[in-house]
Amino acid sequence: MLPATLFTLLLQAPIPPAAALEAFGEYEEAALADGGELWGRELLGPLLFADPRTRTVVANQPDEQNALVEREGVFVGTLPPEVGLANTALTWSGVRWTMVLWPLPAEREARVTLLLHEAFHRVQPSLPHAGGSEPAAHLEREDARVWLRLEWRALARALRARGDEERAALADALLFRTRRHELYPAGRTLEASLERNEGLAEYTGLRLCGVTPEPRAERAALRLLRDEAGESFVRSFAYACGPAYGLLLDRHAGAWQGEVGATSELAQLLARALVWQAPAGLAEAAEQAARAYDVARVRADEQARAQRLAARVAELRARYVDGPVLRLAFGAGSNYTFDPNDVLALEGLGTFYGSFTLADDWGVLTASGGALVEQDAAGRMLAARVPVVAAPSGGPRTGPGWSLSLAPDWTLALDAAGRAWSPRPPDAGR
Repeated sequence: MLPATLFTLLLQAPIPPAAALEAFGEYEEAALADGGELWGRELLGPLLFADPRTRTVVANQPDEQNALVEREGVFVGTLPPEVGLANTALTWSGVRWTMVLWPLPAEREARVTLLLHEAFHRVQPSLPHAGGSEPAAHLEREDARVWLRLEWRALARALRARGDEERAALADALLFRTRRHELYPAGRTLEASLERNEGLAEYTGLRLCGVTPEPRAERAALRLLRDEAGESFVRSFAYACGPAYGLLLDRHAGAWQGEVGATSELAQLLARALVWQAPAGLAEAAEQAARAYDVARVRADEQARAQRLAARVAELRARYVDGPVLRLAFGAGSNYTFDPNDVLALEGLGTFYGSFTLADDWGVLTASGGALVEQDAAGRMLAARVPVVAAPSGGPRTGPGWSLSLAPDWTLALDAAGRAWSPRPPDAGR
């Protein structure tokens, strides 16, 4: 095993084989310790690390099309530009991989948590409860955020307590959650879906990272309290509350994992285990319980954020809707990646991603400065928009915070209104 200081230094270098081997070993040890028990699926499998600066990869096994070569005990190569780089599961060169971006976290437990989180996504399609990734747009609303933050404060208190104090905090968390869903009933399904997707993945990583139960609970509590200060919850919230509900279900619901189905809500599984029901006079009961969690300060915070948000939305509308844009449609084979911690739902406009990469037949868009994604009524992604400042002959290839690598023989065409450029395939107009 490498000394901790040396391993930390190696993590900051371009994927040295020694550091990759060490991380592969940690992943294998944790996955073998589980042995497929948690979800009835073996988490050990093909794993590759990708350096986003160079697109080089280091894998723990060969691929099926000889794109990787063995070197110093690992398998190395370069990903083609059409493959999006992200912490995700993907099929490439004939293999279903877990991909994790380099560098990895410096702390061992954080590394293993991340690797097993992404390994869960690789096997997730074979499970009966694969969730979705549609943003929970209602969590941009001021009052929805208030009740979410109160729920998280109560969950953190419950994770750190036992006995009557724990049960009282759990009742408060379920009460605050139920109040939010009373206000936004459609949001309940969106939240449950993301919790089954990213929440269960993060729970899996934390549960199997090698930390004992009490420190696990403390890590989950600290995550809730840290993330509560976030500017956006619409996509990232499940990373915090998913592990919390999972660990609390471990305490109170036995082998609950087998009960999770395609429409399950983790909070409802916990409510059933606790025999908890919403009280009569829900709104009044929630307001009364909220006083124990400094609700006045939470509301003041959210009022200030709502003012900042209004200014931000006006700015984004001017740049991505009212002004000239490059509009790139999603096709059947689109591949996209984004930062889940930098997502803003814009009511009636779509979803803004602060960092977004999209690959399709027309080429690759890299938008480190953000992209606005149009969606239909069902939440399906239709097109990504980036602002155009100057459009030379042949159309824009770069702009503020973005660049476009257009596929060979494709061109850019301006719409009839003279406001939006879009790709045109080689045979268009023939």
